[in-house]
Amino acid sequence: MKVKTILVSQPEPSSEKSPYNRLQEKHKLTVNFRPFIHVEGATAKEVRQQKIDFSKFDNIILTSRNAVDHFFRLCKEMRFTVPDSTKYFCLSEAVAYYLQKYVVYRKRKVYVGEGKINDLESVFKKFNQESFLFPTSDMLAKEVPDYLDKLNLNWKRAILYRTVVSDLSDLRDVYYDILTFFSPSGIESLFKNFPDFEQNKTRIAAYGNSTIKAAEEAGLNVQIKAPTPNTPSMTMAIEQYVEKVNKS
Repeated sequence: MKVKTILVSQPEPSSEKSPYNRLQEKHKLTVNFRPFIHVEGATAKEVRQQKIDFSKFDNIILTSRNAVDHFFRLCKEMRFTVPDSTKYFCLSEAVAYYLQKYVVYRKRKVYVGEGKINDLESVFKKFNQESFLFPTSDMLAKEVPDYLDKLNLNWKRAILYRTVVSDLSDLRDVYYDILTFFSPSGIESLFKNFPDFEQNKTRIAAYGNSTIKAAEEAGLNVQIKAPTPNTPSMTMAIEQYVEKVNKS
């Protein structure tokens, strides 16, 4: 079956140069965006209940932009001024670049990985006698905590925000040729909103091994998988599929 409509389970990109715009124009598709999950911040009271005192930590481990936003939001709410001496360990350049929204680089020590926590091993070991705060959501894969434990770092997790299922009830009678997912939480949201969901002729696109696994465990047939060596992005994977099925 040809593809005409796609629902992307993320917020709509702000840039007109989004690859989804190019995909839409090139193949004459309708591409809509709708977050299947959203983030809610923890309160200062909830942080205190975790026995977190920001002043006790020399270093901050940041693995996402959400972590950056909610760490500085709560610092402001709790009237805590982050010392200039605080060091930031960012998982990727994207996170480090986003950090500039809150701090002036030339006045801070920022260490940047290439997307994996073990990229930062040498600098973690350099400061292994100091304390590390790890701001996270309520949902956290084991990879980073296990690695920090392996290095015997003095670290503490702070749950500063939650991943929450969005209300999608208005989509009950809306059909799309392709549904795209980027996290297991998106799959969870689909079935929490529509427990009786049947895939039928809907194609499923999933990004990342954990998302693909969650989809398949939920009984979905995943036709479009990314990243792969030939299709490192979701849009590339979708385009390859669309070109194949829309040929005739």
